[in-house]
Amino acid sequence: MCVSKCPDRFATYTDMQLLYRFNKSHWDYYKQFCKPGFNNPQKSVAQVLRDEDCPSMIVPSRPFLQRCFPDFITRNGTLTVANKTAFKDALDTARSVTELRDAANGITSIHEAKEVGMKIVEDYASCWYWIVIGLFIALVISLIFILLLRFTAGFLLWFIIFAVILLVAYGIWHCYWEFAVLRETPGADVTISDIGFQTDLHVYLQLSQTWLVFMVTLGLTEASIVLMLIFLRKRVRIAIALLREGSRAISYIMSALFYPIITFVLLAICISYWAMTALFLASSGDAVYKVASGNPNCKYANQTCSPESFNRTNITKQCPGAQCLFAFYGGESLYHRYIFILQLCNLLVFLWLVNFTIALGQCTVAGAFASYYWARRKPADIPPCPVFSSFSRALRYHTGSLAFGSLILAVVQLIRVILEYLDHKLKGAHNAFARFLLCCLKCCFWCLERFIRFMNRNAYIMIAIYGKNFCTSAREAFYLLMRNVVRVAVLDKVTDFLLFLGKLLIAGSVGVIAFFLFTRKIPIIQEEVPVLNYYCVPLLTVILGSYLIAHSFFSVYAMCVDTLFLCFSLDLEKNDGSTARPFYTTNTLRKILKKRRLARRLAIGNERPSYKINQVLINY
Repeated sequence: MCVSKCPDRFATYTDMQLLYRFNKSHWDYYKQFCKPGFNNPQKSVAQVLRDEDCPSMIVPSRPFLQRCFPDFITRNGTLTVANKTAFKDALDTARSVTELRDAANGITSIHEAKEVGMKIVEDYASCWYWIVIGLFIALVISLIFILLLRFTAGFLLWFIIFAVILLVAYGIWHCYWEFAVLRETPGADVTISDIGFQTDLHVYLQLSQTWLVFMVTLGLTEASIVLMLIFLRKRVRIAIALLREGSRAISYIMSALFYPIITFVLLAICISYWAMTALFLASSGDAVYKVASGNPNCKYANQTCSPESFNRTNITKQCPGAQCLFAFYGGESLYHRYIFILQLCNLLVFLWLVNFTIALGQCTVAGAFASYYWARRKPADIPPCPVFSSFSRALRYHTGSLAFGSLILAVVQLIRVILEYLDHKLKGAHNAFARFLLCCLKCCFWCLERFIRFMNRNAYIMIAIYGKNFCTSAREAFYLLMRNVVRVAVLDKVTDFLLFLGKLLIAGSVGVIAFFLFTRKIPIIQEEVPVLNYYCVPLLTVILGSYLIAHSFFSVYAMCVDTLFLCFSLDLEKNDGSTARPFYTTNTLRKILKKRRLARRLAIGNERPSYKINQVLINY
């Protein structure tokens, strides 16, 4: 409600009615804060509150951000309002100024959150096209990066490694410089916990502790990267050769890079189905209304009521200000009693569909790149439209296997959701054993989910290669991985690490460009960039979007490398390089194979037949 000025005294509607009989000026002052046109001071308090004609009470206030907030003043360490530390509300209950402050703080927080939200929406509305341009640049860079890997895999990957090291080193230097400057600035030594939550993010950047935290985090990241490179440098060379082979395969099957679009569309359909079903279940049944009253002594509070006949009952007389408000949708039937179980079933179906969609994409991509590896003459023997052919085979022959593997993972994920729900409900419990047991269960099922994800991924690759059922493929994949446990533990992780650095480089590069753009530090287009309230929000949007775009491209690349790994291991087991059973691997991997054979021979100290050496390499 808009008013011409804020109130400057304590008053309640009940006191105004009593004083109105002797002096009408009290109503003339109080009606300023009522609805325009309301001029009936004889109307009962219950009806006034029900119709929201006037406030139940007013307190001395001052204008702030076009709002009236209580005029708090601290005198000799005591919080007061109009020189009072206590007052009576509309129900003639004694209240302290501290209670009023707590209520005002809640309203202030809501108002500040609303203001921040409005400013963020304004920023998005004014710079959305620059965000789209940044995401498009990330898409182009990701595509060019993968194409260049075929010709300059070694150079690009070593460039990524050293570029990330240099970027992190620059970040450490910049954080130290800011920390050193702010350390000499008066007032900058305040800790983050002292200032609490602030809607203006620039406040945190004025603290020396913030830059110290950034510097320590970047320092640990830098040390981790350098140590991994020192101890895994030989594995990095092999991983680079395998990545080069993966980029060569992608260059022959470029359509695989755009398969994540199909996955995205299918996931959007799954999410929409789950959301609509959950909303239907939550809103099914009749609307239930409850009596809401501010009077703690009201015996009708939280009882069921009917909004049509509520005003004709005696509840409003016995409980002034009581209202019949909507509570929830529900009922007393068997269906409504098991609505929570139905929501869990809907969640299970949602997880099942999501995992099936991801499994379908993994099997499709794996089938396409397996057809590349097992082609004797590349690219002449690669079948036409390998992605479409693999997608058709997956839907026609492997739907049951993919659905079964997805169901196992979905059940484990549902159990994890239930455990999180129980943990949320037991937060206030004081049973230490129950909390410990729940924590152990959460940890165990998290590890189980990770293991099942890993096994399912390799099982889908084996399904795409041999076309066997899920259980057989999972067993063969498990034994194959155990025979190549060192390769799985090291080479795959090194490859994932290199691809992760590529994602960071792409997201970081686009983020740096976006930072200079949104802070208006590019002179050429400085005038065209709008002035933003919080440039960090669109900047983080561009960085996160760039990372997701790079991740979608690199996920196909990672699946390609994993498929080539398994095919390479199978090739070493089933073939010996002779004329009768030649390797399907390319010359590049064959050269690495010969180098590893020679090194292993020198280490063993004697000569072995070629098939024996192949077995050693498999264990490697």
